Amino acid sequence: MSTSSQPQFRYTQTPSKVLHLRNLPWECMEEELVELGKPFGKIVNTKINVGPNRNQAFVEFADLNQAISMVSYYASSSEPAQIRGKTVYIQYSNRHEIVNNKSLGDVPGNVLLVTIEGVEAGDVSIDVIHLVFSAFGFVHKIATFEKAAGFQALIQFTDAETASAARNALDGRSIPRYLLPQHVGSCHLRISYSAHTDLNIKFQSHRSRDYTNPYLPVNPTAIEGLMQPIVGPDGKKKEPESNVLLASIENMQYAVTVDVLHTVFSAFGTVQKIAMFEKNGGTQALVQYPDVTTAALAKESLEGHCIYDGGYCLQ
Repeated sequence: MSTSSQPQFRYTQTPSKVLHLRNLPWECMEEELVELGKPFGKIVNTKINVGPNRNQAFVEFADLNQAISMVSYYASSSEPAQIRGKTVYIQYSNRHEIVNNKSLGDVPGNVLLVTIEGVEAGDVSIDVIHLVFSAFGFVHKIATFEKAAGFQALIQFTDAETASAARNALDGRSIPRYLLPQHVGSCHLRISYSAHTDLNIKFQSHRSRDYTNPYLPVNPTAIEGLMQPIVGPDGKKKEPESNVLLASIENMQYAVTVDVLHTVFSAFGTVQKIAMFEKNGGTQALVQYPDVTTAALAKESLEGHCIYDGGYCLQ
């Protein structure tokens, strides 16, 4: 019997062929639940990613005795049930079947869960991921994160058809060698469908992007990473050349908007994106051009100049 402070089982419940699993890894997949239950019998239905933290699930065995067998085994085993190294807590469900749910299978959705095997976080940039998956259609959003399973990404497409095309083409394949750092020998993509339908991206950063919203604020930590000084041969700091300008707006006596900045900076070329934010008590903006040359021209022309007479300056 388990003697831990948080027992894996509750013994007061009536046995059911539906088991309730708690403390699952985030984005746990049906295949992992089937694998856990395989020694005890056939799982015929599941309901995954439930609960406030999306870390619970229900699994339904074909036969009541199979569910009892699984509960009994882990109740007397010194080794807890585990998925990806996390202890899974199992109890009988008060329901006796899973209804109004898709039958077990890899049901297509518009969001893919991609595990990039053989790399560390930072080896594969979000821009590389975007480049690879954009070959199949417009990528709306990307969120990357590190889990016990490895470096993972959620990639949102317009619809399930586009996501399916990307999955069918890339699952089990490797990211092209020329897009990987030299120290990475090879990497493999393991792709499944996510239960998500619309990712909630709060900031543009090196970990997450929303390609549908150019006005989404940029994470300040991402900005600081971009603005690391470069030291020239003479030992003096010089700014790295980039197609993105950081504009500090001072002496503000008029309202400043994205539209005003767009008008001013568009005089020098196509402005792709503008992101405004507050930092250190002042207003700043990131302005993205298609190339470094256009950005350099705009910087040289506008730096230190006023937009309005007596208004505010761009540094």
